[in-house]
Amino acid sequence: MLDQLLDFSPNVGVDTLLLLPVLIALEVVLSADNAIALAALAQGMEDRTMQGRALNFGLAIAFAFRVLLILTATWVIRYWQFELLGAAYLLWLVYQYFTSEQTDEQHVHHGPRFSSLWQAIPMIAITDLAFSLDSVTTAIAVSEETWLVLTGGAIGIVTLRLMAGLFIRWLEEFTHLEDAGYVTVALVGLRLLLRVINPEFVPPEWLMVLAIAALFAWGFSERVKQPTVDATAVEAGVSHTLAGAEENGAKFSEGDPGIPEISLDKSAK
Repeated sequence: MLDQLLDFSPNVGVDTLLLLPVLIALEVVLSADNAIALAALAQGMEDRTMQGRALNFGLAIAFAFRVLLILTATWVIRYWQFELLGAAYLLWLVYQYFTSEQTDEQHVHHGPRFSSLWQAIPMIAITDLAFSLDSVTTAIAVSEETWLVLTGGAIGIVTLRLMAGLFIRWLEEFTHLEDAGYVTVALVGLRLLLRVINPEFVPPEWLMVLAIAALFAWGFSERVKQPTVDATAVEAGVSHTLAGAEENGAKFSEGDPGIPEISLDKSAK
């Protein structure tokens, strides 16, 4: 997709600069599946602050990997083993997610869990690198404007961080979003695998975008049901508490019927 757009601007100049917003926009659209995968990995840290740190450090390393990948793209595409490793890694993540057992009914996340920040950071960096392998042909298409790709990649990393932060929150709000995210990871992994087997089998990017959009529509289709408060149970619990307090000698004022004021009877011991 990008290589067709860039054919319109073979020379570095104003036309090339005008392609930068297009490159950034496509980075945002095509990084949605990457962002949700990274958000799901970051959720493996229990603490919200540690999740943010894992994303920050992981994506900093991921950007270094992206730069290295772009600069060595013409060499990387000669070896199908790189794409095979990327496909195997992404499909392994999907397998781990859908086959792991859910032990906590209140905690829907059943992806990788991390006890240390330094366990999460490499996973985030390597996952982004595997996704980047899917777009290595883009770097080849703009090899004469490497600075343009690097600029788009830098802005893409910042956008990816912001999107991943949003997805961490949305994963807790929508029932199917995490499942949809891992299905998109499977699509990217299968796309890499098909490229290794036979490049002619690789579906076009517009079809991938439509498939990912449909999966995200399903992912955002249902919110997590919030637990309802049983008014009868609450009333019974309050009555039981008041009865127990009265047995211990507590006296209640009639000033506020909603919030009873308790005064202890010092003679009752």
